[in-house]
Amino acid sequence: MAGESSYQERAPAPALAALASSVWIQQVGAAAVTQRHEPHGGAEVRCVLGEVPQLLGPLTTATHREIPEGRTVVGVRLRPGVLGSLVTVSADELIDQDIPGTDIWRDMARLTDRIGDATTPSVALTALQSFVARSAGEPDLLVDEAVRRLMPWHPGGTAALPALLSISERQLRRRCRASVGVAPKELHRILRVRGFSARVQAWIARRGDPEVDLARWAVESGYHDQAHLTRECRRLLGVTPGDFVAQSSSTCACDHDHSASYVPMLRPADGRFVQERRPVPA
Repeated sequence: MAGESSYQERAPAPALAALASSVWIQQVGAAAVTQRHEPHGGAEVRCVLGEVPQLLGPLTTATHREIPEGRTVVGVRLRPGVLGSLVTVSADELIDQDIPGTDIWRDMARLTDRIGDATTPSVALTALQSFVARSAGEPDLLVDEAVRRLMPWHPGGTAALPALLSISERQLRRRCRASVGVAPKELHRILRVRGFSARVQAWIARRGDPEVDLARWAVESGYHDQAHLTRECRRLLGVTPGDFVAQSSSTCACDHDHSASYVPMLRPADGRFVQERRPVPA
């Protein structure tokens, strides 16, 4: 980002916990900001207050969007595999798409009015969360299990999934594309890079830790080595790991709290370590 901006990310409301990994409020000051959106396996429903809510479909590479000065954005980050239960089309039709909510949900006009009438950003975010929770149908539980097994702390990759889930490789691929938007192999790559991104955010949150250890982070995130991490970072994030660390540190070191989205992407022990080490505001 560039320019003044505040960003508050937190866990979703209880009614939305099974659908969303986090929610946020972003308030832009006197200068426009450029927001980087990274692939995370899910989709996002977000609204610049005063405009129609948008659906950002699952990303296969990082993208950037400008938020004008003086605007406020509320958003919901959906978990991988949830999108298929929220829309009437296959999730793979929404890959890398930024679509007005009115093209997806018939009652979006009512939500737009509710958000427009909200007295505070928190009230607007509550309205958005309630809408998403009401719009959800039944998730594909098999895909949900596949997502769980593809998290970066699980050994192995996609080859064993069909046997573990008692389904053919072709059927698994079809159902993943319908619910997630991408096939299992691509989802595995995205979740791995999310594991690396989570370690970067944890390092930023701890402040004052020793120097960056890209080689260790690569192995902990499921990569063969640092060179493997570098190739995947270039492909999915558009930058080298070192540049990603520098950019993230510059953007997020000033009171941006991303713990709601990054802690779940760490191993449980790492999550406890992050929470215990987080600096206490003066």
